[in-house]
Amino acid sequence: MRVIAGTARRLILKTLPGNDTRPTTDMIKETLFNMINFDLPGSVFLDLFAGSGAIGIEALSRGASKCVFVDNNAKATAVIRDNVQHTRFEDVSDIITSDSVSALRRLENKHDVFSIVFMDPPYDMKLEDPVLFYLKNSSLIDDDTLIIVEMSIKSDTEHFEKSGYMIEKIKSYKTNKHVFLRRKSI
Repeated sequence: MRVIAGTARRLILKTLPGNDTRPTTDMIKETLFNMINFDLPGSVFLDLFAGSGAIGIEALSRGASKCVFVDNNAKATAVIRDNVQHTRFEDVSDIITSDSVSALRRLENKHDVFSIVFMDPPYDMKLEDPVLFYLKNSSLIDDDTLIIVEMSIKSDTEHFEKSGYMIEKIKSYKTNKHVFLRRKSI
């Protein structure tokens, strides 16, 4: 796995051995970043369920000003630290070993509003639901924050709109999809 574009282009990233994480393929990553390319410069990026940190590192490489990486697996956050150091993004990265909702609670009122929130939880476990429930009334996002959920192609998305979010678009691939959300005005 590598960084596709930007200042860290072509640098190889470590991944966790085994099947504990599911790295996003280069082709899907390229498509995703082509879709959000104009939103990245100067953005504050949150990478939840970060795995190797490849998505957040790609965002930094393409111009995000800061990224917070969150994963509950200490081995994953060790890999993220190695990857952040290898790509020289230590000064613009925070790495948290915690479940996503607990990390959000710790960040509340202590962090800038995130421009982009990306989450890639294990598929079909609905782990994105408590995160979205928390974020709905959080000061960590505003109505302009773009939330991207990577999920299984067969996962239902109707509940997002019932939960206070607008679906802007859905990009489907062979086995998964990216759902682009914004919080409805409160």
